[in-house]
Amino acid sequence: MLSIEDVSVDRAGLAIVRGVSLRVGSGEVVALLGANGAGKTTLLEGVAGVVPVTGRIVLDGERVEGWPAWKRVRHGLAHVEQDRAVFREMSALDNLRTAGRDAEPVFELFPELRKQAHVPAGLLSGGEQQMLVVGRALLTRPKVLVIDEMSLGLAPIVVRRLARAVRELADGGVGVLLVEQFAALALEIADRAYVLARGEVVFHGRGADLRADAELLRALYLGSGV
Repeated sequence: MLSIEDVSVDRAGLAIVRGVSLRVGSGEVVALLGANGAGKTTLLEGVAGVVPVTGRIVLDGERVEGWPAWKRVRHGLAHVEQDRAVFREMSALDNLRTAGRDAEPVFELFPELRKQAHVPAGLLSGGEQQMLVVGRALLTRPKVLVIDEMSLGLAPIVVRRLARAVRELADGGVGVLLVEQFAALALEIADRAYVLARGEVVFHGRGADLRADAELLRALYLGSGV
């Protein structure tokens, strides 16, 4: 579904991501882990078309690395950025309507939003805003959803609610590439995981295997022994 092959990204003359290869299949959650500054967000921005890359990005059988972001969206890629950008003065429902489709599937996934449908998005809680942003992305009917730091600034109980929703989306056939600061939580729902350190993949394996090996996870995540 999504294949990233030998992708590198430079910023201001510095190599932030170097030769990364990974894949996301239909119906699976792939966690992308690593310490702050490892290059995770930059890689997602390259996949989404926010920044240029070298290498190959193949989405649903088409090479897209030269495409603008809007064209990648139309081809089935949705990017949820970490800043939870909403139209603050518009209601939650009107935020969803900007996607041009019926909001009912989002309300079915996040019943909490149905109760807040006519509340200005700027007055929603952080967790509700994150649900709104994820829901708006889903209304583009993506084949692959890339999510950057879903849990940023949220209470653990809210993060677990969002994690369950992500797993449900994958079980429905969407491929998910998830960058998440809470590694243990991400691995609870991930089929596979990649760990980045200094812009390179230093580990790849089954999510359950990495979760079971706490010492390995800690060493890789903190960048020691790499």
